[in-house]
Amino acid sequence: MCGISGIVKKSGAPVAPVEIEAITDPIVHRGPDGHGYHFGHGFAFGHRRLSIIDLSDLGRQPMGYRGRYWITYNGEIYNYVELRAELVCLGHQFCSGTDTEVILAAYDEWGPDCVGRFNGMWAFALYDERRHAIFLARDRFGVKPLYYADSADAFVFGSEIKQLLAGGGTPRANRGAVIEAMITSLDGHTEDTYFEGVKCFPRSHRGYFDLGTNRLTITRYYELSLRQECGSLSLEDSTRQLRSLFEDAVRLRLRSDVRVGTCLSGGLDSSVTSGVASRMYHEATHERFIGIHARSIDAESDESRYARLAAEHFGIELHTVAPGTGAFLETMSDLVRTQEEPFGSPSMFMGWHVFREAQARGCKVMLNGQGGDEVLLGYERYFAAFLTAVRPTLVLREMRAQARNSRLSLREVLLYRLYFTHAWLRIRRLKARSFLQPRWQQQCDFSALRESARAFRDLDRLQIHEIDTLQLPHLLRYEDRNSMRHSIETRLPFLDYRLVEFCISIPAAHKIHDGWTKYVLRRAMEDVLPAEIAWRRDKLGFQAPERTWLTDARHLMRRTVAGSPILGELTDRARLVEHYDRLPLAERWRYFMLAIWAQEFGVSW
Repeated sequence: MCGISGIVKKSGAPVAPVEIEAITDPIVHRGPDGHGYHFGHGFAFGHRRLSIIDLSDLGRQPMGYRGRYWITYNGEIYNYVELRAELVCLGHQFCSGTDTEVILAAYDEWGPDCVGRFNGMWAFALYDERRHAIFLARDRFGVKPLYYADSADAFVFGSEIKQLLAGGGTPRANRGAVIEAMITSLDGHTEDTYFEGVKCFPRSHRGYFDLGTNRLTITRYYELSLRQECGSLSLEDSTRQLRSLFEDAVRLRLRSDVRVGTCLSGGLDSSVTSGVASRMYHEATHERFIGIHARSIDAESDESRYARLAAEHFGIELHTVAPGTGAFLETMSDLVRTQEEPFGSPSMFMGWHVFREAQARGCKVMLNGQGGDEVLLGYERYFAAFLTAVRPTLVLREMRAQARNSRLSLREVLLYRLYFTHAWLRIRRLKARSFLQPRWQQQCDFSALRESARAFRDLDRLQIHEIDTLQLPHLLRYEDRNSMRHSIETRLPFLDYRLVEFCISIPAAHKIHDGWTKYVLRRAMEDVLPAEIAWRRDKLGFQAPERTWLTDARHLMRRTVAGSPILGELTDRARLVEHYDRLPLAERWRYFMLAIWAQEFGVSW
């Protein structure tokens, strides 16, 4: 796990050391264990290293191979041991024990198709001397980030947006992205970022930047799709295969030459991950697994009882942080600059403090349950889509079951179905609640929201859409920034592509059953988990004490909104300020977050 950077001069002129250093130094937090550079004809690579596999100098990057290739790479290829053995049989020789060298040999053997053989998370740039081109690739679900800016003079890329802003000048807001996010709360579903001129290299894609023509071509190499053979599995078979796949995903993600721990919220997904991993880790190392929990200071969102229950059940060494309003305010500037783009909830601060504690405890790798909700229908809004797959005569029975085994009332189940399947209703409501000036509202692109409404009428389509486009991408961005700010690598067993393909393909009734979300996972892990966690109805997941924090910070938030130049351009600010204290917390947060983001980065409209 590391940070990468690169500059291509389209004139063919050499890249000066000071230039590549300027875009590599801002990500020292991603790789405090070492750094390196490679200078080619008209281009340069930079790298910051976080040592996880093969801690020796043999793992330094940029790394060369056979005098033909150079790579700068961020990520982990979990099946590198198996791939290495296969490549040795094909005649390849290795100097290190790294997965980096396996990527180089795999590219030499299979060319750009090598990415289809990887099980892991990655973003890398590989110079191919024979093609006189730079090969770029990003993992299937976009766990690892890659950004680029393609101007008339240069092509520049990096792991974080701040690298591409290092050249100075005033950043400008990407108006389309900002307007859409402020009205619909959707972001991260396209290549656009909140910054004009900065693009996100798309997940599941690979491409070449041709150093002769200065052209970037990007193609998709992976499409998430249903496996037909899984659609007819019985619940018993689904349960058995899910457990086997999940355990193997965890086994691969425990490969490390440094200490591994877990983020333990006390929810179903984090507890499953922690329980399986702690057993395997103890068997391999005879050491106790470490878990970090963030406790909310508000009783209504405090999950610490469940985290303690899980830790005692699994024999995990649990450490708890409980950030108050003071920590929230002190962390504000750092977290906004860490995340680089506005984020939708103060809960982000809980994760930030979890990873800071992990760093203090010397735990460089943390497992997390991210992705479980998307692949196993864990969100209650998925009930709306599930009802479309139920026989009409059973709809009322299913709605009653949902109301019984979730936090939703029968009335709320009905409203969810109506709201999420009718785009026109959502659009009308969102426009009515918006304080954006009419001229900006008229420019809002509602196509993503309309596509979401169409997807809610087909459960299979919805799952793919949520994983690939609408829900998971921004959650992974949050996870990556928070962890890497503290030089921590996070690993996500639920996003092993084999497990994802299996889970979306099994019958919907195995995932939502008698009103229970993630039913097949609960069944598969009944003997692993305490019953109180396996059959929890509520769902929080490092929930922040939002009401306390935002109430305590109300004066700061109001002042920031009232004095924000970007909100002055974008909204009817007088009306916004007049109504601000009466808005729901989530809406107050959204306007405040845009204002403080623009302030921290000096963004102009």
